[in-house]
Amino acid sequence: MVRSWSLVLPFGLLAFLLAYVGEAAVVEHTFIVGNLSISQLCQTAMIITAVNGQLPGPTIEAREGDTVVVHLVNESPYDMTIHWHGIFQRGTPWADGPAMVTQCPVKPGGNYTYRFNVTDQEGTLWWHAHISLLRATVYGALVIRPRGGAEAYPFSKPHGEETVLLGEWWNANVEDLDRMAFLTGNPPRNADAYTINGKPGDFYNCSNGNQTYRFQVQRNATYLLRIINAALNTPMFFKVANHSFTVVGADAAYTTPYETDVVVIAPGQTVDALMVTGAAVGLYYMAASPYDSAIPQGPPFSMTTGTAVVEYVGSAGEETPQLPSRPEYNDTDTAFRFFSNLTALVLPGKPTVPLSVDTRMFVTVGLGNSDCQPAQLLCNTSGTRLPIFSSSMNNASFVLPNSVSMLQAHYANASAGVYTRDFPDQPPVIFDYTADASDTATLKYTTKSTKVRTLRYNETVEIVLQNTRLIAKESHPMHLHGFNFFVIAQGFGNYDQATATPQFNLVNPQERNTVAVPTGGWAVIRFVANNPGMWFMHCHFDAHLDLGLGMVFEVQDGPTAETSVPPPPFDLPQC
Repeated sequence: MVRSWSLVLPFGLLAFLLAYVGEAAVVEHTFIVGNLSISQLCQTAMIITAVNGQLPGPTIEAREGDTVVVHLVNESPYDMTIHWHGIFQRGTPWADGPAMVTQCPVKPGGNYTYRFNVTDQEGTLWWHAHISLLRATVYGALVIRPRGGAEAYPFSKPHGEETVLLGEWWNANVEDLDRMAFLTGNPPRNADAYTINGKPGDFYNCSNGNQTYRFQVQRNATYLLRIINAALNTPMFFKVANHSFTVVGADAAYTTPYETDVVVIAPGQTVDALMVTGAAVGLYYMAASPYDSAIPQGPPFSMTTGTAVVEYVGSAGEETPQLPSRPEYNDTDTAFRFFSNLTALVLPGKPTVPLSVDTRMFVTVGLGNSDCQPAQLLCNTSGTRLPIFSSSMNNASFVLPNSVSMLQAHYANASAGVYTRDFPDQPPVIFDYTADASDTATLKYTTKSTKVRTLRYNETVEIVLQNTRLIAKESHPMHLHGFNFFVIAQGFGNYDQATATPQFNLVNPQERNTVAVPTGGWAVIRFVANNPGMWFMHCHFDAHLDLGLGMVFEVQDGPTAETSVPPPPFDLPQC
């Protein structure tokens, strides 16, 4: 439901707003989270958790400047929160959604209303559950169009648009998988299939025509594909047979047009790409295949391909679609080429990369080991003290509090027993981060904690994100809540300031909310901490997040009420 503000505005003011910025609106939805019975991949009447009986869930469509209101009603048997991935939440930090960071979960039978504004944001974002592994089936698109409509795009108006949500599918209850992973101290098993708009395509056992998404197009037209990687743990190569793309946006930030025949997209990221339908009339596969960056190879992912079909109007509709060639699953060169070649389309009035820096941080990200926790009842049942998998940033393996959310503790000035303000700016030990020799028990060991880094309001922060070889090298998609950041440099090996600084792009670096830190390499990001609140930074591999690959920035209030954390809403869930 879209509710207009025009009824409560004086006529003269309304005319002024319409003349200059168009009519702002309240975009209102009700999300009922509950059980959905679905038959897919040899599973009959399998029960999953979904929103409004849909997989994927509803698409939220708004224009820049609108207010979005979503009434969450939890009819599922599980605790629930929703994160609006990439939304800044300026002035609305209570609506960000990560469980125990900005809110306590909505209990079964409970409800909560999320309210936020989409000012100064345009492009493709998305929403998803931010608790347990429930985002495997609780997710959907969030599309923000320019205030002036499609004519206001900084590229030619496309003939049509299509949202392409890439996902993972398990022939199992993901809550059971998550619980078993915790009890044993091991990551959850691989997905059984990859999906496009909730359907796996016809490369899997028991798949049939109604399990393949079809996208009908006119010949010689231009379509804007809004591609979202909603997979829990898998970066993807995305291709369409006999077609190429012009990338024009990433993470709801416009890019300089970039020509490519393959889109590489990590979990959490979005890509807006124009596709011209200039091939012969026929059927063509869309293909989503995994990019496995890990060294040594696992592979930790299912080596399969999810497909959909691009169907030209006038085709018979029965011939076998053409299949695109796909990169090798470990083609890091192709992945790095895509990620590193994107640059921002610098537009008047839009934020630019800060040239001065107040705080510099060097943060290692990677896998390691830790001890079993008392509640992990199936962990090392032999009685021998053996390490289990863990993940950490600067050797701090993050755990969520369990009594109150971090934002509530921050607002009440009651952090004692909830979190500590000692997240380090450097790792405790300097070593050869990417060498095979770094795979030693001493370096791998970490302990659990809930550490935050406090930032002053408007502080400019530069972070070097350094991958490590502890256990394995792989690309980690690092997501920052509450902000976009500028990716000013990326590379392989150990970060070296002397050689890296000349590579810094301080003119038109890509703007992101999720960066794929190169496997066995590093990325340098900058952002301005102009959004007070508690903001999660974490790996968007859910398997790694569960193991502790995260931390929180505590951004202090600014000088005014508008630059301070507001009081919590009346219906904020309690723990």
